[in-house]
Amino acid sequence: MQGSFSEIVLSFLLIACVANVGRCELFTSMAHLQTALYAERDIAVTLKNYVENEEERLRKIKRLAEDLEAHSIKALEKPDYYLANPVNAFLFVKRFTLDWSKNVDHLLKNDSSESMRRYVEYYRQDLPSYEDLQGSAAALMRLQDTYKLDTSKIAEGTLGGVQSTQLTANDCFELGKLTYNSEDFYHSSLWMEHALEKLATQENKQNESDLRAEMLDYMAFSEYRKGNVKTALIFTEELLTLEPNHERATNNKRYYEKMLKDKEASEYARGEDGKTLDMDPVENDYRRSHEFQSYEALCRGEQIMEIKNTHKLACRYRTRNNPLLLMMPAKEEDVFLDPWIVMYHDVMSDSEINAVKGLATPKLNRATVQNSKTGELEVATYRISKSAWLKQDEDPVVAKINARMQAITGLSMDTAEELQVANYGLGGHYEPHFDFARKRKLTQMEQLQGNRIATFLIYVSHH
Repeated sequence: MQGSFSEIVLSFLLIACVANVGRCELFTSMAHLQTALYAERDIAVTLKNYVENEEERLRKIKRLAEDLEAHSIKALEKPDYYLANPVNAFLFVKRFTLDWSKNVDHLLKNDSSESMRRYVEYYRQDLPSYEDLQGSAAALMRLQDTYKLDTSKIAEGTLGGVQSTQLTANDCFELGKLTYNSEDFYHSSLWMEHALEKLATQENKQNESDLRAEMLDYMAFSEYRKGNVKTALIFTEELLTLEPNHERATNNKRYYEKMLKDKEASEYARGEDGKTLDMDPVENDYRRSHEFQSYEALCRGEQIMEIKNTHKLACRYRTRNNPLLLMMPAKEEDVFLDPWIVMYHDVMSDSEINAVKGLATPKLNRATVQNSKTGELEVATYRISKSAWLKQDEDPVVAKINARMQAITGLSMDTAEELQVANYGLGGHYEPHFDFARKRKLTQMEQLQGNRIATFLIYVSHH
């Protein structure tokens, strides 16, 4: 690639970074999700300080009670004799006036609890919300599907070589309910079934019957919504053995029996081929497409096509006779020969990475996509990340990175977009898409710069 081209887009993907920023969809950015860990730490410190202060306050109240008790016992032995002494009478009155207001009132009012609550509420701004709970549950399901993970393995907490606390039966049940509420009945059935299995083996049997009945209720309806009416009937009958007077289950049992009798089950939620549909047909068709299957296979690190002439693949130092690369050549590796695809190693130093993280993290906002019909920018479930844009003159490091990309590619930066920093969240992803504008009206920026012709991606992944 020689010469100067007028259009180029530069995108910089930052995989892991930490920050201290306000909460907003924490699950869409690992950088923001990490802020919750610091908030958790600060809440722990606040609560411990409150408990220590409260314990000291209670110790003082206990000493006060013991002092009052000892004084009253002694005085009540001969109250007339005791109060006959005017000094005793004066001290007794003083005890419950001046002394009380100075030494007791503040102990009993306990204003510190309100202060503690204010601090905790302040820190809670950086803690996950219910939206984050739903997002993290969806992320687990996405990872389960993409990497073909067994439900039991996830429940054991063995993911990516990092061991976590195992999920309890109730944890699995809550995951099942979250997917159920999202009308994802496929995953709801998987997690309800595993919750039932774990419930049967757990040592604590308290409220087991009630919890099992609730799980069966969800499981039965999930199977029904998937079109598995026979299975739904089996779970409903098991539920009725635990709760014979369960009104909804009784009505559902009659309904399922009627459906099976009338042979309507196959017409309820099946396609023309008679296969049960586990999700929205349009979405299901796309996820079964060759394109999406290839995308997920690549995520799993699978080789989806033969690489010919591997013996011709090579690595080299590339200078392009550019002064910037003469002292520090680009480390170029052939990945594919036709079309020619290369990968560059160590494009940024650790200090540059940290500088970019520091610049971008406070600016991270939920990444958007452009609606092909309306042209409006909007968030989408197929892009889970946050992004920020850094200007050329914002910091010398940005200018240095831009210059290096120009040297490596041979493309001009004169009409390049600003440096985009993306931080992916829990189960973060961006489904297959084109980076250039297709069959739609160009944005004002694109009209000035032209359409995108190249994307330079720098992956910064800390393990």
